Amino acid sequence: MPDGQVLEFSALTKRFGSLRAVDRFTARVEPGRVTGFLGPNGAGKTTTMRMLLGLVRASEGTATIGGTPYAQLPHPLQSVGSALEASSFHPGRTAAAHLTALAQASDVPTSRVDETLGLVGLADAAGRKVGGYSLGMRQRLGLAAALIGDPGVLVLDEPTNGLDPEGIRWMRDFLKALAREGRTVFISSHLLTEVQQTVDSLLVIARGRLVFEGTIDDLADPAEYATVVDAPDRAALAAALAAAGIEAEPLRAGLRIAAAEPAQIGAVAASAGIALSLLQRQGPSLEQVFLELASGTRTHPSAFQEPAPAASAATEGGDR
Repeated sequence: MPDGQVLEFSALTKRFGSLRAVDRFTARVEPGRVTGFLGPNGAGKTTTMRMLLGLVRASEGTATIGGTPYAQLPHPLQSVGSALEASSFHPGRTAAAHLTALAQASDVPTSRVDETLGLVGLADAAGRKVGGYSLGMRQRLGLAAALIGDPGVLVLDEPTNGLDPEGIRWMRDFLKALAREGRTVFISSHLLTEVQQTVDSLLVIARGRLVFEGTIDDLADPAEYATVVDAPDRAALAAALAAAGIEAEPLRAGLRIAAAEPAQIGAVAASAGIALSLLQRQGPSLEQVFLELASGTRTHPSAFQEPAPAASAATEGGDR
């Protein structure tokens, strides 16, 4: 079974002239987990991934795979599989021909061609020319190409783009299964709703800088959430909660409780024989928190970074 590797980003910076596309990005991606890399379009996700894969030269800082830059990996295709473009296939080639060329160029047994096409659900379309593929089929072919060397690390840019709901569910389950095997799975997206059922960890980037690192549950401050409860006999409910040591704040339509979950409150009401007319958890949605982080109207302590040094007068070109 392929071993996953730690992906390490240390003060990674990319300047295009006076623009900092990525600004001192520092983060760590662990094996055995699906890590989501989120941010609005233009936030620097793809540039960061391209620097990790040696496709773009960093202005400053480092990006390594198991402590080694991509360019120095002895067997890159067997170490890291990537899919950054769903359209980077010759339209006149069949899927099987495309993967066979990859395998032959990288000393990978050609038996992997049929195996990977079967894994991604393209076995029946192996002999069709890629020019006739839908965007979703191209996404699956890109994933097959990433898996051809049976790598321990997968780096995928927007892997669910173009997939229908069934395809998204399949991709979600497939990526989770790869992570359970011990692989490092690093996927980008600009939509939290697209990945929140898939990822174990999150990195959020905005304007080239890390603004959050942690789990989905870490996104929002628990203090922002409260339970609102009501009953036809509100006075009896308030008395039962007080007897249970639960503080409740009166509202126009119910009671607000900051320090107890709905299940606990429901249990108190049930044991007191009180019927409830309202029981809900209120607070900002995860999507709202994500958008506020991305826009800069919210900060999170996990994303503290030292101030960037003054920009160099030199500009760079040639790898934009």
